[in-house]
Amino acid sequence: SGVDRAAMAGGISRARLGDSFAPDARALRMLSRIGRFSDDAVLRGVAGEVEAEGIPMIDPVPFIPDALAHAGRIAGPEPSAAQLRDLDLAFAVARQIGGFDIGQTVAVRDGTVAAVEAVEGTDAALRRAAQLMGKRLVVAKSAKPGQDLRFDRPAIGPATIALLDEIGAVVLGIEAEVTLLLERERTVETARSAGVTVYGHG
Repeated sequence: SGVDRAAMAGGISRARLGDSFAPDARALRMLSRIGRFSDDAVLRGVAGEVEAEGIPMIDPVPFIPDALAHAGRIAGPEPSAAQLRDLDLAFAVARQIGGFDIGQTVAVRDGTVAAVEAVEGTDAALRRAAQLMGKRLVVAKSAKPGQDLRFDRPAIGPATIALLDEIGAVVLGIEAEVTLLLERERTVETARSAGVTVYGHG
């Protein structure tokens, strides 16, 4: 069909292995082969199927280099020392759970872990954190150790900031030189308007 390379950027909703999930025969063979249904395993399986068609998966960054997060404050107010400590804790926990392919996002408030993302996904995890701990959450989104950034690079966008504003979170930490800011100008402006700090960690 004229496709010689493929790149992926952005989020993918987790499939529910229930009534709404109806894989075709090829997908069933892939799922049987990979043996587990974690995010990483499924994405690697899908990438393998694409590459089996002679279409290599490539990193999206060369196509959108301005979308890559830089270190330090990207948008919103300068974070306080306490918020930066919470961010360090959130990233430490996120990297630990990421090693088990559980999730990428952790919410912290005042030195206490409020929620870690699991099968429910980022949005539900953050809403749960707000229900448990209230507003002023500090949130970290981290790549998993060994994550294949060709097809599973962490990314945020305006919808991410809108959710943080909705739940009253105050800081979003993302990995510098790893995470993509999709629709960068709009994302930065949304964060500025909402008073949400976006911070490149590392």
